[in-house]
Amino acid sequence: MKPDAERSGIASRLLEHIITEAKAVGFTRLSLETGTAEFFLPARSLYGTFAFVPCEPYADYRPDPSSTFMTKTL
Repeated sequence: MKPDAERSGIASRLLEHIITEAKAVGFTRLSLETGTAEFFLPARSLYGTFAFVPCEPYADYRPDPSSTFMTKTL
């Protein structure tokens, strides 16, 4: 990410839009996978701010020490 784009709110606005659209089409849950490395800490923090919580792997995912799974009930 470019330093001038950091902390500009773009990621929050994109996530808000995704959540709004998911609700509009009738989704009842959003789930995601992201990394466990420190590099991904800002992403995990953002998801937590939007009430995503850790969860078990879903769909075809398997437990992986490099993956963090999160979900949000809509």
